[in-house]
Amino acid sequence: MAASNQSASAQFLREPELRRGMELLYFGNSHLVRSIDRGLAAQGLGRAHHRALYFMARKPDMTVSELLSLLAITKQSLGRVLNELASRDLVETRPGDRDRRQRLLRLTPTGAKMEAELFDALREKLSKAYARAGQQAVTGFWTVLEGFIPEQERARIEDLRSHDG
Repeated sequence: MAASNQSASAQFLREPELRRGMELLYFGNSHLVRSIDRGLAAQGLGRAHHRALYFMARKPDMTVSELLSLLAITKQSLGRVLNELASRDLVETRPGDRDRRQRLLRLTPTGAKMEAELFDALREKLSKAYARAGQQAVTGFWTVLEGFIPEQERARIEDLRSHDG
């Protein structure tokens, strides 16, 4: 039976089923992000830059501390990424409205264009996979992925959805 048509067994909590899920998650993600690696490399950027661009596109005027929390990286690593993006005129910062010590992050028009181009490559792969799987499978997939996220962190992720048009 083809892997794409194979259903989880009734014993889906056993090690072989869990390992299969882990392998599919690993390889699926690997192929998904490879679809943007060439575009990033052409700009001399990497996946950390893409993650920062993606989340700033999702929530304009996000604070540096919010982005730091979402990416779960060190301040030093984020500082390098933001400095590189700013030096390429992809990101701009401004002081917070209420607290001038805050730094609010926003993509420049050039940064927004780059992020949109990268997302288009991801959208194509995601759309094809979603269409192949069907609505119920996509809902199940989202439920599984959400299950990996600790309950106390889910509000931050839901906050990103509040910026959908």
